[in-house]
Amino acid sequence: METSQTWLDWMHDSPLGAVMRGDMWLYPLVEVMHIVGFSVLVGAVVMFDLRVLGLSRTIRVTALARHLLSWAIAALLLIVPAGLMMFSAHPHDFASNDIFILKLCLIATAGLNALLFHVGVYCSVGAWNTGVAAPGVARVQALFSIGLWVSVIFCGRLLAYT
Repeated sequence: METSQTWLDWMHDSPLGAVMRGDMWLYPLVEVMHIVGFSVLVGAVVMFDLRVLGLSRTIRVTALARHLLSWAIAALLLIVPAGLMMFSAHPHDFASNDIFILKLCLIATAGLNALLFHVGVYCSVGAWNTGVAAPGVARVQALFSIGLWVSVIFCGRLLAYT
């Protein structure tokens, strides 16, 4: 516990934390970057999940996955630094906020779901790449993914009020 407290103190006292708290426009601009990146990431994920659920069956799942992956990676390059910058402004508040902890847990669960999808049912994508319904487990994981990301968005909005 003491190590995490020391780390939080260091983050709070860092030059980044100070500038994030001290500049009137920096925090809102970083927050907008975070939201834009998150919109692109969740948009890419949901478009892929909707394809797995059966929409636009003429589009190859593999082609859509390749296309959307570049957008998702670009979005992460915005989201992660912006999130760390915002965290540095008020690390003690975030670290003790149950909604923030839930948001991080939901993101981790969504990541695990995606990993399990790609090392599992996605290995058989050749059989359901176009014109054929995805296996049931793929559709369940797609629904779970959408639910997780909507929940992450919900938690992100709740952070402003908790």
